[in-house]
Amino acid sequence: MQQSALIDSAYDKPGHPGIIDDWSADKQTFPVPWGKAMMWIFLLSDIFIFSIFLTGYMTVRMSNPVDWPIASEVFALTIFGYNMPLILIAIMTFILITSSGTMALAVNYGYRGDKKKTTILMVVTAILGASFVGMQAFEWTHLIVDLGVRPWSNPLGAPQFGSTFFMITGFHGLHVTIGVIYLGIVAFKVWRGDYESRGYEIVEIAGLYWHFVDLVWVFIFAFFYLW
Repeated sequence: MQQSALIDSAYDKPGHPGIIDDWSADKQTFPVPWGKAMMWIFLLSDIFIFSIFLTGYMTVRMSNPVDWPIASEVFALTIFGYNMPLILIAIMTFILITSSGTMALAVNYGYRGDKKKTTILMVVTAILGASFVGMQAFEWTHLIVDLGVRPWSNPLGAPQFGSTFFMITGFHGLHVTIGVIYLGIVAFKVWRGDYESRGYEIVEIAGLYWHFVDLVWVFIFAFFYLW
């Protein structure tokens, strides 16, 4: 008891000596697991990158003397003889929002220790993400093959439309693809029982990444398709 009291009193020093003792001690300074902290740091760096991309897009679009293509016309599809603007984009957005819900449920069941439901929900989330990437590939094919849009040229208007669109949506699509692979690996390890002894915190960490990817799409959707 006396030794414990001496140790406790060593960390109660006021001012700078107390701070130095706390940070030099062999203990965790903040009650945040390292895996989660590193994911937050990674996401913060990604926030800077996407912010720069979207700011550059806004600057180019607002300062461009050439007319910008009208999104409702560029991203329209003809289905059963009807011209439906933004129908594919609406479906893609719905899929990503739904995947956020399934990922949140996976995290919930992970902390409950329900291995089966956690695995199923993560696999469903990965399938939804893969569907999104497939639809994005179809969208790119439509722009390139049918409309003739290129990163360096654009027959529909401002040439910068192609470069900004392919760069930003491509970078986001890469994140979704990586997320699908990441979720698949974690789901397999959950099903195999690798996390039963140390907890399912990795599911929440994967969820942080996936929710970030979904949030970024909301901004891309607003900037590219609704503006």
